[in-house]
Amino acid sequence: MDRKYLLKSSIKVARISRMIAKAIDLFIALILSVFFYPVGTILALFYIAIADSLQNGQSVGKKFMGFAVISLEDGKPCSLKQSVIRNLPFLIPLFFAIIPIWGWIFAILLGIPLLILEIYLLHKLDSGHRLGDVMADTSVMANDGSGEQIKKRKDSWFDPDSQMT
Repeated sequence: MDRKYLLKSSIKVARISRMIAKAIDLFIALILSVFFYPVGTILALFYIAIADSLQNGQSVGKKFMGFAVISLEDGKPCSLKQSVIRNLPFLIPLFFAIIPIWGWIFAILLGIPLLILEIYLLHKLDSGHRLGDVMADTSVMANDGSGEQIKKRKDSWFDPDSQMT
């Protein structure tokens, strides 16, 4: 009997929502780069670098989609250092876009494979992490307050005798 599980569907929706959130951030960077070139490209680099450390781990795209980036080390919102590390796959190609013509070509040739790798890992890793998450030891979760409830919890999730509150 073939069953359809809600959880698998939810995971697919969450992954697509994460891609939409990142697309919003990259669109902001693209607008800055195109309309305010070359200073706009530097502003776009700066925005992408720090975006996930803004507003308690929420970039503009993540805030719009209801996500937040947290550190897997301590459960706190993404730090500036982690934001830069987790966005390196996007920052490196964007850096080359500062250089006219040859830099643009190199940025496209480097950016497309990195983007494909990011999407591939997002969908193939059981944890749903992308390359940037693995490098920075971060994770994306819904910003619905459940993270705070998890941190306040005193009972173990694995203790069968404890009751959920």
